[in-house]
Amino acid sequence: MAQQESSSLPRLSKPIIFVDKLSKTFSDGKIKAVDDVSFEVKEGEVFGFLGPNGAGKTTTINMLTTLLKPSSGNAEVCGYNVYKHPTEVRRSVGVVPQEYTADEEMTGYDNIILCADLYGMPRSDSKPHGEELLRLVELQDAANRKVSTYSGGMRRRLELACGLINYPTLLFLDEPTLGLDVQTRAAVWKYIRMLKDEYHMTLFMTTHYLEEADALCDRIAIIDHGHVVKIGSPEELKASVGGDVITVTVREATPDLSTDIAQIPLVRDVKNTAGTYRVKAEQGEEAAPEIMDLIRSKGMHVTKIALTKPTLDEAYLEFTGRQLREEETDRMSMFSQRVTMRRARS
Repeated sequence: MAQQESSSLPRLSKPIIFVDKLSKTFSDGKIKAVDDVSFEVKEGEVFGFLGPNGAGKTTTINMLTTLLKPSSGNAEVCGYNVYKHPTEVRRSVGVVPQEYTADEEMTGYDNIILCADLYGMPRSDSKPHGEELLRLVELQDAANRKVSTYSGGMRRRLELACGLINYPTLLFLDEPTLGLDVQTRAAVWKYIRMLKDEYHMTLFMTTHYLEEADALCDRIAIIDHGHVVKIGSPEELKASVGGDVITVTVREATPDLSTDIAQIPLVRDVKNTAGTYRVKAEQGEEAAPEIMDLIRSKGMHVTKIALTKPTLDEAYLEFTGRQLREEETDRMSMFSQRVTMRRARS
């Protein structure tokens, strides 16, 4: 996929995305979808926005791609200010939206050529480039079939090809594997790695899949209720949990043993929620038996105990106070309902 030469693209001495105190409000300021967000994205990295539905991920992408005007703050994308140079921003980026946008009554090839036409690309360029992209995402054999005959994975791969038609410097991926089965999700991961490793493309992706962020992203911003609460590599975020995590559930709600458990030498932190103790400890395998012995010595009964090494799920819980996996079932159910309703209308 050769990069089209363009003298209009600036030489980037700054990060490819620079965001400073960006906010977006709706309903005359009553709803703050994105609240004073600041971050930078380095050229050539995969940067992830990790958070549940409603966290502000899509709204942020829409502002960075100039589909929404920020309420306040500043942002530069590919060296262009999103307020002053929206046309240049759009020419420099590709977008793979969360929703399927392809026309189901058109073929895959016709859809990708339509996207090229919207960018004003000459057919002498868009036709061979479109064929190249369809081969890249392994849709060449289905290029002349109507999109209505495509599976969910094929549609997602077509959206990816459409997002690349304008030779973008930066590609935005909004929940790129939402609603896909495990096998198809792995295939999409392969294309994302290919774009970074072989084509040296910068990618900004949103996701609520912990394993996806861990496997693909060089750095991750955890976003919750419109706020970026922590930024770091997957390893840095997991390390910030501060040790192994021991979760102990006790039958008796009282007395609270937090102070007693905290006195155990390997224990670093204890939180008690309705009789379930979340304990951070060094060398959790050694600390867990001591915790159980202490509880039993008080005449109380352990009903459940679990030891986990630091994970992104633990990191998310550490910074937001809840587990991201609690959001996934409702999110997938909502997505399935949208797909069913869209097909019923067609």
